Amino acid sequence: MNALSEQILSELRRLLCEMNDGGSVGPSVYDTAQALRFYGNLTGRQDAYAWLIAQQQADGGWGSIDFPLFRHAPTWAALLALQRAALGAPDALQAATRFLQREPDPYLNAVPEDAPIGAELILPQFCGLVASLPGDAGFPRHPALLPLRQARLAELGAGAILPSGHPMLHSWEAWGTSPTTACPDDDGSVGISPAATAAWRAYAVIQGSTPEVARADAYLRTASRATRCGIEGVVPNVWPINVFEPCWSLYTLHLAGLFAHPALAEAVRVIVAQLEARLSVRGLGPALHFAPDADDTAVALCVLQLAGRAPAVDALRRFESRNLFVTFPGERNASVSTNIHALHALRLLGKPSATTCAYVEANRSPRGLWENEKWHVSWLYPTAHAIAALAQGKPQWRDERALAALLQAQRHDGGWGTGRTSTFEETAYALFALHVMDRNQEATGRRRIAQVVARALEWILVRHAVHALPQTPLWIGKELYCPTRVVRVAELAGLWLALHWRRRVLGEVAGATQ
Repeated sequence: MNALSEQILSELRRLLCEMNDGGSVGPSVYDTAQALRFYGNLTGRQDAYAWLIAQQQADGGWGSIDFPLFRHAPTWAALLALQRAALGAPDALQAATRFLQREPDPYLNAVPEDAPIGAELILPQFCGLVASLPGDAGFPRHPALLPLRQARLAELGAGAILPSGHPMLHSWEAWGTSPTTACPDDDGSVGISPAATAAWRAYAVIQGSTPEVARADAYLRTASRATRCGIEGVVPNVWPINVFEPCWSLYTLHLAGLFAHPALAEAVRVIVAQLEARLSVRGLGPALHFAPDADDTAVALCVLQLAGRAPAVDALRRFESRNLFVTFPGERNASVSTNIHALHALRLLGKPSATTCAYVEANRSPRGLWENEKWHVSWLYPTAHAIAALAQGKPQWRDERALAALLQAQRHDGGWGTGRTSTFEETAYALFALHVMDRNQEATGRRRIAQVVARALEWILVRHAVHALPQTPLWIGKELYCPTRVVRVAELAGLWLALHWRRRVLGEVAGATQ
């Protein structure tokens, strides 16, 4: 066990030290398809097209069959990319057409709370683009999104020029047509989006904007490397994430009791110093050159306070609106996890907010968990973070309803998961929540939790591999995606926590028998 603990700490330290390259994000079907469609040249992209075809599911669609809401954008995008390339892949095209014809339209009457980013702009545009394709009459039309798209376009106005890093630029590919309406940021991206950047580049080529095109090309090459798949032209859903990645990783270490571990101290110190230097009165966004938001700002404040930096709360207050915090001004619906993180930051900073706490409590499901989330498809993510936030500064805090539901949700194999199978990431979140809830349990309750953790550890140990790259996309973007290092830190922190839980329990048993 000691050797494994040392290996975990070593891998965590390496991951933290690597967080100066813009971030690591798994490959995206949607963005890769869009980039290929806008690139319009097969030369040097055959491997990317082959990768795209290989991601198609047996039912003809793209994306996880466990989460149908997030399959339309990648399937539309892949269909259009393959149709334009005329690769001689009729089976893939026919299967995609059949999938879209028979898949229920989730936007027939309303827009789900956890709809993908930019759905109101992206999906209606796709409906218009496929009007000439075979089978068009049977394709979904997403009618509930149409008024939202019209409202968004009205907000933009004719020929609107948005500042670099504006949130609307993240979906520029779905509404932009003139490169003069956007300007690549210092990294060469349009809205930290490979799809938006590829679209902007295509229009800029037509207008002969050579220097800017070269910057966009360089960005797309670097973003492709961030997927670690080794295929030129395969790109992530979002990049860079050079604020989000280190912020969430250090926050996760706190949830596992690892934030102040001596073996990680120097790597943590370097990241904290960078975050402190980057934080301004405007707050922080997911990347240095993207608009600040309440979520990244709140988690950054948590991390800085945990490191003893005593940051000012003013940056977070900018996003406060009545009884909640808005992630971005003008967002379609509020985020529960953003308000959870705001609550945690406020309590750590000694500025408790009764209204924010009430909002978090009001957004529980009937079984006492947090299952209404717009940035992550799993209820285990907001639940673990909510429990940590509600318990912060409350030494006697207990929640038997949430604990019972969490224990009951453990699968027979020992793990936790929202889809058909357990996942390492979600099992780690369950362990973080149990770590908090164990503190104030009586002996009987602690023994029960220890048994549950022991089963989880057995499940994890069978699946743990050194330096493994997480593969399961559970984070909500334009489709589901995987921020690789963020997830790997959570997996390793969960394993470390379960190992030391077992060590503590064995020590308690040994002490009781002496």
